[in-house]
Amino acid sequence: MQDFANRHVFITGAAQGIGLGIARAFAAEGARVTLADLDRERLAAAEEEVAALAADTAAFTLDVRDREAFDAVVGAAEARLGPIEVLCNNAGLGSATTSIADLDYRQWDHVLGVNLGGVVNGVQTVLPRMLARGGPGHIVNTASGAGLVATTNLTYVTSKFAVVGLTESLRLQPELVASGIGASVLCPGLVRTEVVRNSARAEGREVDDLIEKGHALLQQGGLDPDTVGGQVVAAVREGRLHIHTDRYVAPLIEQRMRLQLDALPPETDRDRLLAAQLRERQPTLTPPIAGRE
Repeated sequence: MQDFANRHVFITGAAQGIGLGIARAFAAEGARVTLADLDRERLAAAEEEVAALAADTAAFTLDVRDREAFDAVVGAAEARLGPIEVLCNNAGLGSATTSIADLDYRQWDHVLGVNLGGVVNGVQTVLPRMLARGGPGHIVNTASGAGLVATTNLTYVTSKFAVVGLTESLRLQPELVASGIGASVLCPGLVRTEVVRNSARAEGREVDDLIEKGHALLQQGGLDPDTVGGQVVAAVREGRLHIHTDRYVAPLIEQRMRLQLDALPPETDRDRLLAAQLRERQPTLTPPIAGRE
């Protein structure tokens, strides 16, 4: 998808941070932009800002965990701005919990419900509409560098690893390939956002010194969200699967892959036969999806 002028881009978690950076980037390309977010006050400010850049803009309050509300918002957005051609499932949060001993089911449900359930709901709500129209289209799911290498943040890592796998599997679906519908997974590193503070507040926790240290790290070492927005636009234009914002996790990715390869048993004739059969049946993740204009 080379030209975004007048194409409808729908973004969750769009009132601030990476979502707002993505919105500004697509708006600068002349897209029609729908902003969806749970924060009404910030959403109103974001809509006013993006409206100054976009061909047309809409904004809806949305809890991405609510499937009925998601369907209603998508219907209203398409009625106003036309068919959604780029879906950015960006809404997400971390977990302020620092010890596994402090975890409970409520925290698991909250993090997985937003970070994974929100992506599932976005895909399941919008993708059938894209397929029914026959494309073109593109889906961008926001994961994390923590979706590629583990950290001690158990709930967050679990949700983000799942988003990476979901997106890579989407990329292989023959119906999407035939319709020119691409899929990308955004794996940001440090970005200058309020996610640490917001996540703590969402869990009903006080913003303590530990949380403030995490926030300061993002502010001091993080990329500008507008930089990330530009990276997303470029990746959709090029049909790339993986969107990385920097390279600081590269040594950890290399280490993880080495551990995986080193754990494999010695190769046998059976392995070689099965590998050959798999290569014949399994599409590759490597080539970009061209996408029909």
